[in-house]
Amino acid sequence: MDWSFLIEGKDAICVSTDSRNLPAGCIFVALKGETFDGNTFAQKALEQGASLAIVDDEQMYSAIQAAGEYSALLVENSLIALQDLARAWRRQWGKQIIGITGTNGKTTTKELLAAVLSTKYRMHYTQGNLNNSIGVPLTLLQLTAEHELAIVEMGASHPGDIKELVEVAEPTCGLITNVGKAHLQGFGSFEGVMRTKAELYDYLRQHDGFCFRNTDNPYLAEMAGDLRSIAYTTGTMPEGTHLVGAYNSENIQAALCVGEYFGVNRETGLEAIRTYVPSNNRSQRTVTDSNTLIVDAYNANPTSMQAAINAFKGDTYILGAMRELGEYSHTEHQNIVNMLLERKADTVLLVGDEYRDTTAPYPIFANVDELCEYLQQHPISGCTILIKGSRSNKLEKVLPLL
Repeated sequence: MDWSFLIEGKDAICVSTDSRNLPAGCIFVALKGETFDGNTFAQKALEQGASLAIVDDEQMYSAIQAAGEYSALLVENSLIALQDLARAWRRQWGKQIIGITGTNGKTTTKELLAAVLSTKYRMHYTQGNLNNSIGVPLTLLQLTAEHELAIVEMGASHPGDIKELVEVAEPTCGLITNVGKAHLQGFGSFEGVMRTKAELYDYLRQHDGFCFRNTDNPYLAEMAGDLRSIAYTTGTMPEGTHLVGAYNSENIQAALCVGEYFGVNRETGLEAIRTYVPSNNRSQRTVTDSNTLIVDAYNANPTSMQAAINAFKGDTYILGAMRELGEYSHTEHQNIVNMLLERKADTVLLVGDEYRDTTAPYPIFANVDELCEYLQQHPISGCTILIKGSRSNKLEKVLPLL
């Protein structure tokens, strides 16, 4: 579709999929989900000041047109229209986009890279975790003429997900942080993870792009093949950062490598990284009145869980179950238990029924609420505690009790 009637000559554009948060003059795109249909809110969005409603429901479109007061556009599929509009806007913007994906570390790397590049450029980058089929186009549509460079994070849980996103974002260069065992139920196997993440490399190869690649990672070398690469290594963890875990060293080195390519010298980049403070329960170190907490409770898969345990120097573990592993779930949870047994961990508290079929000799709680009740009766103090799990575990609920 030719979107020039909406974007031509503009320095910025406002697009929203949420009728509850709609600035005046914004374009409302009515998306459908398993439990909602944005078409039902299109009329309300227009009444609240939206300049246009993009809908894929003929009945709603006819009703809006019949009212005669508002403007609507009927499309076959609103999500595809959103992505198509975002692609058109990205092309009009016309500057470099760095695409980031990977099993672990992509959000942290994005944040570090944004901190480094912001010392020289007016940056736009993915906010929070808006890295899916809706979040990526919304990120692109927030680009303005003032932005000089952009970073777009791309997540995946099924084959083809990255291909879909790169064809919207059209990155000029990219970075895969690593590949590991995550979303195995959706990908089918570790090889499926590799193929899907490599869709970023495939796009760059086909469009004369290039990648930044950790040469210590043999999987990335296999995936990149003959794609032009700018190399960095895992290196060592620099002093003075707010990040915990040696596994963050490769995230830091990636950010420094990309920064140097775009003209930010290493010392300036390091200073920017040292001022970065992680948030959203990612690699956070918190000292309370009772304990020292290492909180990494935003994402958990076998690779990241093992890395966190290996890097941990404390005595107490609160670990949530790893989800979306399908037939690999029992084996991977048993592997985690084996690691804890080998380390002779002092105290281990496990959350999730996935641990019940393992040989774990530790307390297992069905959910975080059960764990909270336990901690109220058995308080922990004077410990260094690793709190690691996925968002679905909601382990952040235990923090006030520690």
